Amino acid sequence: MLINRVMTKNPIYVHPDMSVTEVRSLMEKEQIGHLPVLDKNNKLVGILTKKDMLQAGPSAATSLDMYEISYLLSKLRVEKIMVKDVITVDENEVVEEVARIMADKDIGCIPVLKGELLVGIITETDLFHVFVKAFGARHPGIRITINVAEKPGQLEKLTHAITVKGGNIIALVPSDGDDLDHRRITLKISGLSRADIEESVHALPDAVLEDIRG
Repeated sequence: MLINRVMTKNPIYVHPDMSVTEVRSLMEKEQIGHLPVLDKNNKLVGILTKKDMLQAGPSAATSLDMYEISYLLSKLRVEKIMVKDVITVDENEVVEEVARIMADKDIGCIPVLKGELLVGIITETDLFHVFVKAFGARHPGIRITINVAEKPGQLEKLTHAITVKGGNIIALVPSDGDDLDHRRITLKISGLSRADIEESVHALPDAVLEDIRG
């Protein structure tokens, strides 16, 4: 799946010369926590998050009153607190690569570009929606997790065994097993009873049913 299918398109953005007070109000109004920063030529020059905003504010131990704090924040500009070294991805990048980058870099969002033009933003929330859809979480059915040998033909045997009994595979997600010789496969299946599904799995050599629910 390409990132342009799941990203937030035409995201709200701010400019470097805007005040922190303005940006805070915008975040609260739009209920967002990540804002790309564009210059006057609409080129991406930074990213601003709620975390950056919190770090820019006075500490809890400050002796300033609320009016003094508000005044200081109204004078503080986005360009002073934004992250300038922005990690970006192309709109045609695949979802799993974007998720890997976010996990490896420990970041909560990535601006999406088409050439040098900002066309979207991908956040942790967007990836959560992908995760929900991939596992068929919104569809009724029985969810199973099995452990199979890492060798050609295992997946075909599994899906065939389910299909011949009249089962419909709603979701199928393979993942790493406990070692290099095994794969873990999670499926969401409708149209079969638990007993039928268990029988299908047990008919496969080397397949171990780790979990079944639903």
